[in-house]
Amino acid sequence: FKKTAGQPPLNARQRVHNMLHARARALGERAMAILKTRWQALNRITLCPHRIGHIVQAALVLTHHEHHGRY
Repeated sequence: FKKTAGQPPLNARQRVHNMLHARARALGERAMAILKTRWQALNRITLCPHRIGHIVQAALVLTHHEHHGRY
């Protein structure tokens, strides 16, 4: 939810929704940052989007195993 000029402040439900959305988004952005720095090939990939998904899944499994489930 976005508060624009001239509107009343966000209520508690809207603020909680925004906070939960930000937390989930931060996890996803961190995961992508880890994958892109660990697997440099993901920065230059030019395959079909369906094949990219499988490659990213494999990289994620390997990274997860490497970090003992922390990510």
